[in-house]
Amino acid sequence: MMVKTRFAPSPTGYLHIGGARTALFSHLYALHNKGTTVLRIEDTDLERSTPEAVAAIIESLEWLGLHYDEGPYYQTKRFDRYKEVIAELLESGHAYYCYCTQEELAEMRAKAEAKKEKPRYDGTWRPEPGKTLPAIPEGIQPVVRFKQPQVGATTFVDLVHGNLSVQNSELDDLIIARGDGSPTYNFCVVVDDVDMEITHVIRGDDHINNTYRQVNIFKAMNKPVPKFAHLAMILGDDGQKLSKRHGAVGVMEYYHQGYLPEAVLNYLVRLGWSHGDQEIFSFEEMVQYFDLNNVNKSASAFNTSKLRWLNQHYMIEKNPTELAMLLKPFLEKLGVQTETSPEFDNYLTQVVEAHVKRCETLVELAEMVLYLFTDTIEMDEAAKAKQLIPVSKPVLEKLVEILGNVAEWTPANLDAAVKEVTQVLEVGMGKVGMPLRTAIVGRTNSPNLDETLFLVGKERTLDRLGKAIAMIEG
Repeated sequence: MMVKTRFAPSPTGYLHIGGARTALFSHLYALHNKGTTVLRIEDTDLERSTPEAVAAIIESLEWLGLHYDEGPYYQTKRFDRYKEVIAELLESGHAYYCYCTQEELAEMRAKAEAKKEKPRYDGTWRPEPGKTLPAIPEGIQPVVRFKQPQVGATTFVDLVHGNLSVQNSELDDLIIARGDGSPTYNFCVVVDDVDMEITHVIRGDDHINNTYRQVNIFKAMNKPVPKFAHLAMILGDDGQKLSKRHGAVGVMEYYHQGYLPEAVLNYLVRLGWSHGDQEIFSFEEMVQYFDLNNVNKSASAFNTSKLRWLNQHYMIEKNPTELAMLLKPFLEKLGVQTETSPEFDNYLTQVVEAHVKRCETLVELAEMVLYLFTDTIEMDEAAKAKQLIPVSKPVLEKLVEILGNVAEWTPANLDAAVKEVTQVLEVGMGKVGMPLRTAIVGRTNSPNLDETLFLVGKERTLDRLGKAIAMIEG
């Protein structure tokens, strides 16, 4: 059997990080089994679905690098097919028209709640042998309900949770077409999975209750039931359901916060799945090792610190020229006018190489290197108060003198020049390096001084040293 999985988001908002994990697991399972993947947009909720949400979902999947063999298919373009199947179910007796008004349904709910029972449809219009149905009222657009079995149990084998079962007495006759004729989610999903020959449905465990209902629709259509795997939810660090209060939950928020897609994918694959103690996975390794046997039944907790650690790993491992290109939009957000020229790109690559090990996201990297792209640096007040003091003035003046005489501005020459200052003044490197860094960077941490001076450039270095001396004087 050729494995075929699908990812079927509802376009009512951004792609949630939990949805991204579902998409990843569906992808990996298909690829591991040399199967195919389908992207399906479940947009039957006409009031809440938007083109903007569709675009955001597709943008997120493309950023993550999850490419589909088929699709995207849109449910709203398949209404004729759904109506055809509804007609078949009505003809075969697996569905029926229900003329209950909203008031009658509300009364049913109220009666059930008064008895402390689960609210459910009471089967008023359900055809049964020997049963006389009410007279069809005028002016009511009927819904179509699916005739759930009333005795026994509905059971399926979940590839994560094992055997799952519910008594059919717990399942009421769900609506599969609204009064206006539009089909509903639980029904459309089944027809789509049948027509698209989906063999494995991997999705969140909040769908388990839907699965029981859907299994019976598959059977009523006399079609094979796919295999199901329901993934446990993702929790925040505090053990509560992941939400905006925990930080970013939409996939593209992670882009805007400076994460690399490789890091996000690597983090997601370890949320509820493991392969021994391995933490770092290339995408090829994910495909090679992934199976549903090692997916956890219990919920996973999102750990931002671990994601940041992974992101730093991938930033360091990435080709610095590529990372420099990815950094440009983040510099532009800070007001830096980036260029597309060999000279600028080469310089930016050197900047990245010098600083990448000191930060965990592209946002941090952009902020860290901003001092190299502005004439006026932002001065850390604590560093200024501690380093740009009267005792530092002779050091800075000597630096101006000796660095001003450096003919060829290379890291090796700059290293020698700074050491010369320590020797002439007979002070330790800390007495020279800290005021120097504060003067040219605005803080006391930076790459090696020779690299930093080289990247700042001679003219800017001397200008910033002069301004630091002026601060001390006055």
